[in-house]
Amino acid sequence: MPLPPPGPDAHVLVTGASSGIGAETARALATRGYPTLLVARREDALTELADELRDRSGLPSEVHAADLGDDDARAGVRDLLRRDDRIVGLVNAAGFGATGRVVDQDPAELDGLVRVNVLALHDLTVAAVQAFVPRARATGRSAAILNVSSITAFQPLPGVASYAASKAFVQSFSEAVHTELAGTAVTLTTLSPGLTRTGFADAAGTEAFDRAPGFTVGEAADVAEAGVAAMAAGHRSVVPGLVNQLSALSGRLTPRTVLLPVVHQAMDWFGGRG
Repeated sequence: MPLPPPGPDAHVLVTGASSGIGAETARALATRGYPTLLVARREDALTELADELRDRSGLPSEVHAADLGDDDARAGVRDLLRRDDRIVGLVNAAGFGATGRVVDQDPAELDGLVRVNVLALHDLTVAAVQAFVPRARATGRSAAILNVSSITAFQPLPGVASYAASKAFVQSFSEAVHTELAGTAVTLTTLSPGLTRTGFADAAGTEAFDRAPGFTVGEAADVAEAGVAAMAAGHRSVVPGLVNQLSALSGRLTPRTVLLPVVHQAMDWFGGRG
């Protein structure tokens, strides 16, 4: 297994661990016997989760409060990945969205989105790869990375243009690095969920979760389980749910001249503007 067996010296660092898919991924890892290092901005939420994980599993869970959009804070997490040889896994779940037409959006918010969704994920993935591969060569111990993308990665999406583009970067970068890592005992898996019940909708200012049919909206715990299972197996990518798999496929194959007007209208409706 690319993610080595659990044990006291097999820690997994999880970003975005204060809520949503990040928190549920930390729970899934702890259930499997992995100690965790929890990273997010909100120290109080991390501390509460760490206490829960310790009570549930009896395993250590460390808190590292950091705003990954801040260069110095991100450097601290990057250095942790490089120097702590207990770490055998990284989950990049930190991220946020913003809805609306680019002309109407706050440039500072969009800059922050790119810094967290793209720059931080790229920075920490590079640090993990450059730490894990030499350790694997020296010790024979495998390691694994899980990057959280989205089905929005598979087509441009007017109305959430910056968010979808940030996830397209995650998808492309992660799949390429997965291939580069072949034969190293280190793997990189991309998790691409669809609509998932988290705090994302409120933060992004979208009504999509209220307007979407119930069967198209996933639960964060189920998404996390699919991601951890794929990470443990060393798969290149996973898209949980048949509806999401069909959506990802259509986004890749449909001509843009046909696709863009349709998704533009759909995003207006989902966002409450239609």
